[in-house]
Amino acid sequence: MTDRHHLLVHGATFAAVGDRGDISGVRGSGSPDGLFVRDARHLSRWQLTLDGAVPEVLTPVADGDAARCVLVPRGGRQEPPAHTVFRHQAVGDSSFVESLRVTSNRPVPTTVRLAITADADFTDQFELRSDHRTYVKPGAVRSREVTDDGIEFTYRRAEWRSRTAITADPAPDAVEETGTGARRLVWSLDLPAHGTTELVLRVIARPHGERRALRVPRDPAAVQEQRLALEGQFVEGVAFPTGWPELAEACARGLADLAVLQVPATGPDGEELRVPAAGAPWYLTLLGRDALLTSLFALPYRPQPAAATLLALAAAQATGSGPSPVAQPGKIVHEVRHGELAHFGQVPFGRYYGSVDATPLFLILLGAYAERTGDADLARRLEPHARAAVGWMLDHGGLTSRGYLVYRADEGGLANQNWKDSPGAICCADGTRPSGAVMAAGAQGYAYDALRRTAWVARTMWADETYAALLEQAAADLRDRFQRDFWMPERSFPALALDGRGSRIDALASDAGHLLWSGLLDKEYGEQVGRRLLEPDFFSGWGVRTVAAGQPAYHPLSYHRGSVWPHDNALITLGLARYGLHDEARTVAHALVDAATAAGYRLPEVLAGYGRDTHPEPVPYPHACVRESRSAAAPLALLTAVGGA
Repeated sequence: MTDRHHLLVHGATFAAVGDRGDISGVRGSGSPDGLFVRDARHLSRWQLTLDGAVPEVLTPVADGDAARCVLVPRGGRQEPPAHTVFRHQAVGDSSFVESLRVTSNRPVPTTVRLAITADADFTDQFELRSDHRTYVKPGAVRSREVTDDGIEFTYRRAEWRSRTAITADPAPDAVEETGTGARRLVWSLDLPAHGTTELVLRVIARPHGERRALRVPRDPAAVQEQRLALEGQFVEGVAFPTGWPELAEACARGLADLAVLQVPATGPDGEELRVPAAGAPWYLTLLGRDALLTSLFALPYRPQPAAATLLALAAAQATGSGPSPVAQPGKIVHEVRHGELAHFGQVPFGRYYGSVDATPLFLILLGAYAERTGDADLARRLEPHARAAVGWMLDHGGLTSRGYLVYRADEGGLANQNWKDSPGAICCADGTRPSGAVMAAGAQGYAYDALRRTAWVARTMWADETYAALLEQAAADLRDRFQRDFWMPERSFPALALDGRGSRIDALASDAGHLLWSGLLDKEYGEQVGRRLLEPDFFSGWGVRTVAAGQPAYHPLSYHRGSVWPHDNALITLGLARYGLHDEARTVAHALVDAATAAGYRLPEVLAGYGRDTHPEPVPYPHACVRESRSAAAPLALLTAVGGA
């Protein structure tokens, strides 16, 4: 496929369309192509033809919250186009809406045959990943049924049921078979001289288990009205910095993106919630770490996502060892999936607990939320969940037996279970990977902060002084151990991790900045680390690299070994400010805001690690999520760290 993909997002629904508004369904194109709801593709083909031919693009779809393009029949200078098609598409909740306005360019009546070829293959999103895995689906059946005003596609496998219904106004003149499973909706449009006619097509997706009475918006304009109202609710009342308009724009853009990245979730008592999804296209679902960090960044300005995230994660907290060894009592879920493969256990991510840091981050958010809002009711309601989370850290997590939070590669799941979770992300400076148990530095910082914050909640809102004192002592002991075991005196920098033997994994990595955010390092060590992160091998001019350049492990286009992550840099900026390194904090903040300004004030998930001194524009990382909640909230963290400076 040569078209670029343009992403339209609304909650748990997204569509990726090409430059002419089409969906081709081609696999292996690097990003998913289609209409997706809850991990399943509900439109795999959506292609427009005029008089049997693919039209030319006069104006391609531009990146934005709706897709608009202008198309004309193929021709040449000697035969100007007989008509022009103005295409407008938008995505709503479990829906996709398109208006087609066809205008005649001739002074006499004319007829045009317009067709939309549509199909729904209901492919699980995991099948479209670049690892090219295949999955057996015994007994799966797809069917198609023509209706009065369109067509309905259905998928069945055992108890699994999914549907996609397409309706049109006016109804198509015919619905034709194509020989491929797709169906072609056809209209014969009679256009008066210089006249115009309009069609509206509506697609509604019903994933397995969907019981809501879904309503499709009347047209794309109605979808945009709903989106603008939702974005307004998130932006309203936030005081943006007047002295730094670029940061103000990035904050406003981030809040608007967070508004449409809210996905449904369920609380401990079955209450319906909306929580931040991780990002589109691949992670439009609840990921514990991502939702927690997003909520922390947004907390001073929008506390509602924090409360919803805490409740949703409490509801999904592990209560006993399940079929997977990583589902241990008290552990906070890493990832929740709703697709067919997760339902049948063919991928482990239905409820997947392969994260070493979601549990301490849950406690950090609970403490920060309680302190910020004074909401003692929620703090008391979640007391059993918080105590269970602390229990996991001390027992299964390894704090008592090993002195640190520990993880091991999960067969069939994730090799690394800290925030840098790609294979090979935890490595020595020469690029070699550890085997066996891993104790990642950043997770120890989170554990320290979690113990201290939970101690404050226990003392202030649970009236349990004894428990608070125990947690404070555990935090102090962890701090002493860490500075003894992780600090590399020859480099004046902490190790990225320890291996199972306690040997230091010596890559110089940005995770050290997370230790500033959590306050784990003493003042002298913290100041050394903060200043080191601003040296040229670490600082690209757009932010701090995940791995410092000059090491054999470094690669500017590696996911976690040389790239620049906005949320990583937001944590670093908060940490620099915490240690009084305000000039350094402003330097990182200005770099990130400049990167956002270069991309319409929207920060991507990750940037390549190339330096600003060699390339004057940020270089995108090729497989980054276009919309990512942590990056959307990162400007808010910068505002917290440095204000409007």
